[in-house]
Amino acid sequence: MAQIEIRLPKMGESVTEATITNWLKNVGDQVAMDEPLVEVATDKVDNELPSEAAGTLIQILFEKDQVAQVGDVIAILSTGGDSIIETSAPSKDIAEDLNIKTDTTPVSSTLSDHSASINLEKNGPSGKFYSPLVRSIAEKEGVSMQELEQLNGSGQAGRVTKKDILDFVQNRSTGHVQSAKVNENNASKTATSTVSTPVESSSVAHIKGPVVLPNPGDEIIEMDRMRKIIAEHMVMSKHVSPHVTSYVEADMTAIVNWRNSVKKDFLKREGENITFTPIIIEAIVKAIKDFPMINISVSGTTIIKRKDINIGMAAALPSGNLIVPVIKNADRMNLVGLTKSVNEMANNARNNKLKPEDIQGGTFTVTNVGTFGNVMGTPIINQPQVAILALGAIRKVPAVIETPDGDFIGIRHKMYLSHSYDHRVVDGSLGGQFVRRVADYLEQFDPNREL
Repeated sequence: MAQIEIRLPKMGESVTEATITNWLKNVGDQVAMDEPLVEVATDKVDNELPSEAAGTLIQILFEKDQVAQVGDVIAILSTGGDSIIETSAPSKDIAEDLNIKTDTTPVSSTLSDHSASINLEKNGPSGKFYSPLVRSIAEKEGVSMQELEQLNGSGQAGRVTKKDILDFVQNRSTGHVQSAKVNENNASKTATSTVSTPVESSSVAHIKGPVVLPNPGDEIIEMDRMRKIIAEHMVMSKHVSPHVTSYVEADMTAIVNWRNSVKKDFLKREGENITFTPIIIEAIVKAIKDFPMINISVSGTTIIKRKDINIGMAAALPSGNLIVPVIKNADRMNLVGLTKSVNEMANNARNNKLKPEDIQGGTFTVTNVGTFGNVMGTPIINQPQVAILALGAIRKVPAVIETPDGDFIGIRHKMYLSHSYDHRVVDGSLGGQFVRRVADYLEQFDPNREL
């Protein structure tokens, strides 16, 4: 009977690999068409992958926590009475297709002196993940964990690939030590976007934090996969971009009063709650049109000026981690469209229903620290963007109100805007003018506006 290869599908632009986090079916189980088969995690989002065909699962080629590349065969289904393959190791034909060595010949016959038995953990001291294939080659060739930690991998987020370890082994056999290298393709990979700013002189993986010893009674908590990715991305962003933050206070009184007057009718008419977020995003989009050099990315010494305005909005996941869904072409939407998009993305984030394409392609990010009662913040740039805007809590405060008849003290609704930007390409003039323009648009909001 026929055998069907289940391959890891393309899961969005710039996603080249995924970690198998859980098989939902066991070898021998019947699988229906489009039935969830396996859970995978990329550096952007977790997904359940449905089966592309119906049949019996006869072989699993990647176990839990192994990393597969897009296009790799991860499982085999049988549409008939084929025998179940007990081992999960790739067959010769599949291995050739995957370009994996299946014999036991050492990678280099000149390295027999390094073949002492070494057992390597899947995660190094720095938290870097090493795939079973990389660990297997390293163990065979006597490559220590300390040596692995020094490798600047060319895979996603600096991960060491098969090619990296083979190159290292070959270089070591000829007496050459591998120098730190940056993959040329890194300009198209990030944790959250389609282009990554290259780290030109050193790898973020080489930045070592202090070794901290627990005290008696302390609780040890291992970071989950997403928290490790967030940590890497934040350290990389601070390492790559010199951050500067400008602050502006905006009078939100007209917007607060207008929203209070329309929210019930809007909910009745559209079935959606209207929040402050889409109103603020509308003002941000207008300001980006006025200052398009905020809507850029940097690749080496090249500036990429974005045509589209895609606004990322940081959202909290049930786990407490953050994710940044992206509203594509926000400049083409009216306020109703922005409201529906904001609500949809926020709900999908809370319910873990975001797709890989939902968190890609952002050109500017907004984060609402006011949700937690914070007045202002100093947000970290979401690479490869060059700016991010934090929204503080809207508070009633006493303020001086200027009128033709004189000044007087009144109660106003105020909010701080905190604008962090990459000082390599955004100077204080541009960064400060931009956030001031956002505040101007908010303060000029028409209180008689109709939806």
